[in-house]
Amino acid sequence: MLTSLACPIPINDYPTVTLAHGGGGRLTQMLIERMLLPAFANPQLASLHDGALLEVNGARLAFSTDSYVISPLFFPGGDIGSLAVHGTVNDLAMCGAQPLALSTGFVLEEGLPMQDLWRVVQSMQAAAQGVGVAIVTGDTKVVDRGKGDGIYINTSGIGLVPAGVQIDPRRARPGDLVLLSGAIALHGIAIMSVREGLAFETELRSDSAPLHRLVDGLLRAGGEQVHVLRDPTRGGVASALNEIAQAGQVGIRLHETRIPVPDAVRGACEILGLDPLYVANEGKCLAIVAPEAAEAALAAMQADPLGREAVIIGEVVAEHPRRVMLRSRIGGTRVVDMLSGEQLPRIC
Repeated sequence: MLTSLACPIPINDYPTVTLAHGGGGRLTQMLIERMLLPAFANPQLASLHDGALLEVNGARLAFSTDSYVISPLFFPGGDIGSLAVHGTVNDLAMCGAQPLALSTGFVLEEGLPMQDLWRVVQSMQAAAQGVGVAIVTGDTKVVDRGKGDGIYINTSGIGLVPAGVQIDPRRARPGDLVLLSGAIALHGIAIMSVREGLAFETELRSDSAPLHRLVDGLLRAGGEQVHVLRDPTRGGVASALNEIAQAGQVGIRLHETRIPVPDAVRGACEILGLDPLYVANEGKCLAIVAPEAAEAALAAMQADPLGREAVIIGEVVAEHPRRVMLRSRIGGTRVVDMLSGEQLPRIC
């Protein structure tokens, strides 16, 4: 009985929660695998998908939830309100689902300017209207001044998974190709440029956008040959692909020269000491697709305005299972591991 009461996280190493536990890297994975999965164990949770897949009267529903604590609340290319809508819609899309309805929960800090709240609410409504989905229920709580950070938002969503769609990170198999819908690291660097007061010749804007239409076109083109979908948010492309490699018990090989990184982003990353592969995105999609469907899937991505820069950046391999390897520009090979620390806290 006493053993069951022991905390599964090594207390001597982590006696308290750190920012890195929410960063999408190794400590997030430890928290999930050692504490949350055993505590809440069930078949839907075990897949470690972007949402749960539920069968209801013959229909397959995707159900997802996410919380947003980004700082600052307003940033180039978006704000916490539109980000909350896009993020949950994208989590449903990564399950192969089209969104049906959203909920929202606001945690407001006493003293938040009412004009800021109204601006966020309007942004959420505009984002939801752009997606074509309604926010049908919600909740509001207020905490004491100094006990919050202006506003936190939780959004949950349900979506319908079409017949024949089977998206699961465990379906990645050797020979599959890795597709990426466009340039990476825009969201994270846009946020950091505001926080650090950095100015660039070209304004860096978040890529926050809803991906459900891009995914719908991709699935129509690739069908059951589209095995895995993932939006590389916290922890970036590197963490997302590591999660897929571990779930599928496969290796993934990337080619650095194929990964689109805008020059301004690359320069900002060099200034800030960041690796673009680990920087968050909020409007990009990774797809693991069978080789025979890859060209059709890529063409479908490129036909969508959000996927015009889509490319094939790597392949799934039998070698080095559970690891992601990168073929560098100069011909070397390095391990792309999960980060233990936190590069960019409060990024979403």
